[in-house]
Amino acid sequence: MTDLLPAVHQPVTETWPTLARPRSNPVRRAGALAALRLIARDLPATIHLENRSYGLGGPAMRVHRSAAFLDRLGHDAGSGFGEAYLAGDWDPEPGTDLSDLLVPFAERFSNEETRHLLPKWAQSLRWLVTRSQPGDQENDRAGARENVSRHYDLSNAMFSEFLDPTLTYSAAYFGPAAAADLATASYDELTQAQLNKLDAILDAAGVVSGSRVLDIGCGWASLAIRAAQRGAWVTAITIASQQALMAQRRIAEAGVSDRVQVALRDYRDQIGEFDAVLSVEMIEAVGEKYWPVYFDAIERRLAPGGVAVVQAIVMPHERMLATRNTFTWVQKYIFPGGLIPSIKVIEDITTRHAGLRLEVLRYLGADYARTLRIWRNRFIERGPAIADLGFDETFRRMWEFYLAYSEAGFRTGYLDDVQLRLTRP
Repeated sequence: MTDLLPAVHQPVTETWPTLARPRSNPVRRAGALAALRLIARDLPATIHLENRSYGLGGPAMRVHRSAAFLDRLGHDAGSGFGEAYLAGDWDPEPGTDLSDLLVPFAERFSNEETRHLLPKWAQSLRWLVTRSQPGDQENDRAGARENVSRHYDLSNAMFSEFLDPTLTYSAAYFGPAAAADLATASYDELTQAQLNKLDAILDAAGVVSGSRVLDIGCGWASLAIRAAQRGAWVTAITIASQQALMAQRRIAEAGVSDRVQVALRDYRDQIGEFDAVLSVEMIEAVGEKYWPVYFDAIERRLAPGGVAVVQAIVMPHERMLATRNTFTWVQKYIFPGGLIPSIKVIEDITTRHAGLRLEVLRYLGADYARTLRIWRNRFIERGPAIADLGFDETFRRMWEFYLAYSEAGFRTGYLDDVQLRLTRP
């Protein structure tokens, strides 16, 4: 297999300097190939590399530039595989869905018996190709605003192209329909599923007419609008400036400006008491160091008898402990400064530090897989419009990989999504 590709696949390193091919190192390249063989020997997928193929069959990937691919894997185990996709070093074989290809890899992480791609003796060498989190992604007030802005302020127009009309950027709630074949997932079913999710959160928090509601990390205000339509008084806060502007516009268009106040404010700086405190998939951006601060802030904002509902992406506790100090592809390219917690760590923090009683309301892992499939299909469908907004092919490949990678995590149980109700004892 040649190492040449059409020019459209050549990364522009002036625009994407992190995708410059690492300096070739024969030892690291040989180590990467050895690791690849170990991974593939019982992997239900196929890796076509040069004139050799590895794996047990199933979803297949074709490596176009094997030397560059192996150099990237040997340079950085956490990001190399994803970076090779961004750079065009590999693609799924025609007819193979990208998430279907990533599922066998994710299954190895979610399996209680394996938990790792490599055997234990090889895991001891991972430190040679594993990067630590950089110090410039600290989630203090200034750092958190920078980290959040790098994702949520990318472009309101870009998010509008693939989200449903409610602009809800979190797992929808399909109920039993979540388990249906993902090939049948349709954009037309997404809005109702998102409204189902918003209503489930408001119901769990007991939000009714006259309720005082705090929405931490309000996104584009879909939850705030839905609460105001019930007659609640809502304070919606975010630290993403462009997101806040669009949230205000959407609130005005919904005719609830008299009931919703949007503030560009860090959760640590909020004051007052509220009957309901809501926070949907915001904890992932808080950072491990600040998880106790986050839940303490929730507890302090609750009025007597108040209820908090938090929707959170979670991972198995042992996997969280194993990856908490590594610098992953997602942190590098998608969510700087982020870390996904486990239910166990949330339980420990809320009961021991914040003095809150935790109840798991529902698990939405299958719902998130379906949500992500719909988003990705829509993102690809709207590719020309997204390109017209100034997002190049490398960016689009990055987001397709991110959405497919996340879908595979939820499909296999490597990731889950939970709605939690928090009350004072």
